[in-house]
Amino acid sequence: MADAVSTQERRERTVRARIGDSEFDRDTAVTRREPGVYDIDLSAGWTIINAVNGGYLLAVLGRALADALPHSDPFTISAHYLTASAPGPAVIRTDVVRTGRTLSTGQASLFQYAEDGTEVERIRVLASYGDLDALPDDVRTTAAPPAIPPIDQCFGAGDAPEGAPPVPGSSAITGRLDLKLDPSTLGWALGAPSGKGEMRAWFGLSDGRAADPLSLLLTVDALPPTAFEMGLKGWVPTVELTVHVRARPAPGPLRVSITTRNLAGGFLEEDTEVWDSADRLVAQSRQLARVRLG
Repeated sequence: MADAVSTQERRERTVRARIGDSEFDRDTAVTRREPGVYDIDLSAGWTIINAVNGGYLLAVLGRALADALPHSDPFTISAHYLTASAPGPAVIRTDVVRTGRTLSTGQASLFQYAEDGTEVERIRVLASYGDLDALPDDVRTTAAPPAIPPIDQCFGAGDAPEGAPPVPGSSAITGRLDLKLDPSTLGWALGAPSGKGEMRAWFGLSDGRAADPLSLLLTVDALPPTAFEMGLKGWVPTVELTVHVRARPAPGPLRVSITTRNLAGGFLEEDTEVWDSADRLVAQSRQLARVRLG
């Protein structure tokens, strides 16, 4: 109970950050060295277990592409994670593939440095950007928002039940997220995983920064992996992640739903939906991830 109270007190004391002036914006900011080349110092604040979070890294690359391309909003971005990224200096190289009136396409790679000074490619992405505000309002869908209990009936990092096992390694990212997990997907934290590949939560940034298209690239990869609720433990590294941003989010907390239907050969897929406070599906993603069995 003391942890829950202190979490609430911290939330009440937090000054709401604005888009462009928040920890997320500072930690994803890139510096243009020359046209198409950007420098960044990857923050240790977005690490989980043994690595820098893949959604944070995608947002870093997404910000560089937004600067390099004539359109500012990511519509679709596909990333292949080649080697694990570590906190510290990195360089991003971008190329403009095509520009048009409504869409522009670019590619980007993030590199870090080996001990001998050679560059090691960490991630390679291909993306198309456009203007979300120019899209028509017509919506025809069979999708429905996930059924998640009210926020005050869900659980965050400060509400961990007594006896819950600690996450091995770094959990720095949890302090930067306002994440409230659906109790029905929390069996793994109590040593009794349901066996279902499901994870659902209310999502926001802990400093109150509103969601925007760039932060959605983080949101789709910010929940605990569905592998936990399937009875598996440890790091679940992303191999490939594709995100579709469908609309600019309305103000308020987001609802995130992740499902896995097939774990085979040591790999699983995660399908993610992100819904805003206006009940709109604002982002979707699918990723292939590797799991350690046994």
